[in-house]
Amino acid sequence: MKNKKLRVKNSGYSHYGASRIKPSVSGWQSKSKSPAEDISDNLELLRERSRDLYSGGGPLGRGAVDRLVLNSVGPGLTLNCRINAEYLGLSEDEASQWEADTEREFGFWAESKNCSVDRTMNFYELQSLCFKSVLLNGDAVVLLPMKKVRNSPYDLKISLIEGDRLHDPFFRPAGAVIDGGVELDSEGSPVAYYIANRHPESELTYQKRLEYVRIPAFGGMSGRRNVLHLLPFERIGQHRGVPFLAPVIETLKQLGRYSDAELMAAVIGGIFALFFEHDPADSNDDQLGSDDYASTIGEGESESDTLAEWRNTVNSMGIKDMYGMIADLPLRTKATSIAPARPNTAFDAFVMSLVRQIGSALGIPAEVLFLNFESSYSASRGALLEAWKLFHYWRNWWAVNFCQPIYYEWLCEAVLKGRIHAPKFFDDPLIAYSYSWSEWNGPSQGQLDPVKEVKAAVLRVENGFSTRQRETAELTGGDWELNHRQRVKEEKLRTEAGFTATPAENIQESDGATSDVQSNGSS
Repeated sequence: MKNKKLRVKNSGYSHYGASRIKPSVSGWQSKSKSPAEDISDNLELLRERSRDLYSGGGPLGRGAVDRLVLNSVGPGLTLNCRINAEYLGLSEDEASQWEADTEREFGFWAESKNCSVDRTMNFYELQSLCFKSVLLNGDAVVLLPMKKVRNSPYDLKISLIEGDRLHDPFFRPAGAVIDGGVELDSEGSPVAYYIANRHPESELTYQKRLEYVRIPAFGGMSGRRNVLHLLPFERIGQHRGVPFLAPVIETLKQLGRYSDAELMAAVIGGIFALFFEHDPADSNDDQLGSDDYASTIGEGESESDTLAEWRNTVNSMGIKDMYGMIADLPLRTKATSIAPARPNTAFDAFVMSLVRQIGSALGIPAEVLFLNFESSYSASRGALLEAWKLFHYWRNWWAVNFCQPIYYEWLCEAVLKGRIHAPKFFDDPLIAYSYSWSEWNGPSQGQLDPVKEVKAAVLRVENGFSTRQRETAELTGGDWELNHRQRVKEEKLRTEAGFTATPAENIQESDGATSDVQSNGSS
């Protein structure tokens, strides 16, 4: 009889990551469902735990969120108009003048607290708060109502809505598909949002009854965007966001518990520094009644009273009174000091190992998370560069999803009211797009070695790899054109006062080498 050919059951992934029989993975229970089940159904608990970590449940959680907010958005991204002058048929001078006028007009609106619907924060303060809310809660909602305010030429207002208020309504409309408060059409596109008129967990007295209001995503006639739903996507078909700390919530909580336990152990070890040992023979009546032992105890006192009095005396003494102190203990009582095993010598190495894993998951190096740079210049700079890849990603994401849409809505109102001159703005969407081109600048990266960083920036500009505007924004967070105008003014004043041009200076490099920086048109 011919032997049947054996069929290989395990091949490719089925022999490794998808194996169901290997001991290393046979107990690995995992199942993934749609974004609605995996994200929306778990969002409330993830949000609560994320906020708890930020509030104090895990110091590293707060540090990670704050590092991202401070470096990506900081005090708020600022507008830098960059219109397409060539397409719009404007000369460079006309384009520069238009940009300067628009930035001044936008600054007038953005720096006023009137841009907020509750008139408590300006545009830049709203940015920082809203971005932090997105990181902590997974998403946030921004409404753009029109509301007249006295002494304000603009009606556009910004209203921030915390993600808790975006929720499925009490009574779901018949036939409507709603995922976490987001109503979807047949193609899965958001068409409306159900937003509570107050926080669902609020317990203030005499507050209004909890109701959910349906807000269309777009205006029925104008097509204007009514709602900005800010959420970072991680899955196709996702309609609610995931908190930034979600992948490391368990690790951060356990690390916080471990740190608390080590701290408490060290505190207890410091409190219980001294113990008294008694001879077991003291329990015999004959020895307790001996003349020598009785002489240490006053009339009407017991052994425990005498020892308690001595202990209270020691506890009541200040540290300055204990230097060189010689004390007599009650007879047959021995004092034993404790050598606590705290602080744990392996604590720092263990914590750093976990922080590296947390940093890897969040994209923030451990040095930046801890704000501790003890390695070499190259290692520290490498850590900063990796961190700033993440910061730049989030800055671009924020500019595209928050700053630019709000700026476009403001520009539409400014053109309609004649405060900004933009011919044919509403005739062609491409013309409106060309007028609304802009960059959004934020906090600068900072330099470990300013001399080296500036020299590298000069070389990039001289070789055409970058521009003065971009390098100024990267190095100092400033505006090159404003700096240029100010420098022209300063040099003119110096010349009129009889000062010569600023001489070339020798700049001492960090490695001890000296190089001359020549004064020329490209410096």
